[in-house]
Amino acid sequence: MPRIAIVLTEGYADWECAYLNGIGRAYYGIEIQNVAPDGGKVTSLGGLMTLPDDSLANVKPKAFDALVLCGGSIWETDNAPNVKQLILEFLDEGNAVAAICGGTLALAHAGILDKRRHTSNAPDYLAKNAKTYNGNSLYVDQVTAVVDQNVITAPGNAPAHFSAAIFQAVGIDEKTVSEFLGMLSAEHR
Repeated sequence: MPRIAIVLTEGYADWECAYLNGIGRAYYGIEIQNVAPDGGKVTSLGGLMTLPDDSLANVKPKAFDALVLCGGSIWETDNAPNVKQLILEFLDEGNAVAAICGGTLALAHAGILDKRRHTSNAPDYLAKNAKTYNGNSLYVDQVTAVVDQNVITAPGNAPAHFSAAIFQAVGIDEKTVSEFLGMLSAEHR
């Protein structure tokens, strides 16, 4: 059974990882562990009070198939948790690392996006909020997720494609992932 650790911070964007927590857990049997920097309660942008399963300090890459950084405005501040070492450990282990919206800033701060194709909220978002970011030439301006070398990135308005890319990265078959995306897009036909 695949295992995913999702990092939730104070003011996390609850809609961005909702499909992972709901559909991934209930329908695909993925074991989801939500973690917070100190393991205590966090409140989402939508006002959802959440008691995570554990503390970020207890996340070990060998125990998971993917690390997910849920977006939120904290990533644009000095209060953002430093997850650089954990990101590097997950990638060294051959695991997927995924970030959406503001969570992509953690990847930019870690230098991960300087050598991989990626996306985020806007072409200038990363450069504006992560002074050490040097990946402009690899930025892909699109509204769906980008996957490159075990790193998954997405803008905040693409939670379905973000989740689909993570599902595939942890071994959910392509037919199932395609059905997932088809189901979610059906209302837009």
